[in-house]
Amino acid sequence: MTTAPPQNDTTRDRRSLAEFLRLEVTGGLVLLVAALLALILANSPLSDTYTSVRDHHLDIPWLGLNLSIGHWASDGLLAVFFFIAGIELKRELVVGQLRKPAAAALPVVAAIGGMAVPALIYVTVNGLQGGSMDGWAVPMATDIAFALGVLAVVGRRLPSALRTFLLTLAIVDDLIAIIIIAVFFASGLNLWALLGSLAGLALFGFLHHRGVGGWYLYVPLALIIWGLMYNSGVHATIAGVAIGMLLRTTAEPGESQAPAEHIGHLVHPWSAGLCVPLFALFAAGVAVSGDTFADMIHEPEALGVTLGLVLGKIIGIFGATWLVATFTKATLHPTLKWPDIFGAAMLAGIGFTVSLLIAELAFAGTPHLEEHVKVAVLLGSLIAAVSASVLLTARGRAHERAGTSLD
Repeated sequence: MTTAPPQNDTTRDRRSLAEFLRLEVTGGLVLLVAALLALILANSPLSDTYTSVRDHHLDIPWLGLNLSIGHWASDGLLAVFFFIAGIELKRELVVGQLRKPAAAALPVVAAIGGMAVPALIYVTVNGLQGGSMDGWAVPMATDIAFALGVLAVVGRRLPSALRTFLLTLAIVDDLIAIIIIAVFFASGLNLWALLGSLAGLALFGFLHHRGVGGWYLYVPLALIIWGLMYNSGVHATIAGVAIGMLLRTTAEPGESQAPAEHIGHLVHPWSAGLCVPLFALFAAGVAVSGDTFADMIHEPEALGVTLGLVLGKIIGIFGATWLVATFTKATLHPTLKWPDIFGAAMLAGIGFTVSLLIAELAFAGTPHLEEHVKVAVLLGSLIAAVSASVLLTARGRAHERAGTSLD
């Protein structure tokens, strides 16, 4: 009988850290710490240094890349987050909830309602008060990492079906957000670069499905695809989604796990522990003062974003779910009650990562509005997280008393 080779302390510690970073609680916590650090730096005597670092350019002219460190984080590092989102979306479509129309109906419709109503609230507020319509998509997003992280903390006594509902909703939300970014926030389309990127994706998919292995082949190819996508005018994070969705999600004979599962397992700690927190560190650093909030009250853009995240998500998700469950054959999971769905709808108001990204894209030409809209995203996400935590904690106790927790 053979024995496994002994592991040294460095290998064991590295694996322990990776497992820690894969936890949903950890992802949300690290993201929160990064956002708080960004706010502290932006509102401290170090604010000028922080801004100087964020705006410092690291250019690669021969590749057509002219990016500040902040943009490297939003266009580059965040592509890794969207790569993981692409893998999760593909998995849900092929082997998960989204392959079963009956099971997917409620969360899919809930996601659509949860994006349409916040956008409608933003448009209404800004239409009535003469604000900019550019930010209509900002309150539509749900931060899947943050929302699931909060649920992992407060939802230990809640039915597992609630996590499935929220995860499916958030994945559909991500898909729609990706489409919106690709369609509405493309700038100066370069057709040749786009065609080159699509050709790279076709080659990636061909090699992968032919069973050709080797990270040394796929990583450079992925970087070329990303660079071409950036130069095409389509937001570069779309490259991450597309590559993630090309990975095979079913294991073939002789494989212990599908490539998508294996690669996602390896990359997830880097996304949760490095890429997304660094994006938050440079995106969430906005100056906040009493005057900021006083100005925001009179700015329909900020008001529309906050109301969209806090009220729009609740009305859209809860309302759409109730309508479908009432007027069709779709039903809630037997362990879930309507207050649970209300709590999940509150939790979906945590926009954060994607909302901050869309705010940067929508208000790139108006720094003053961009900062205030980012504050509105942070404020709305905070209100959503706290209110959802209170309700879901109470619901967890109710389920525990009823004996329906973790079913």
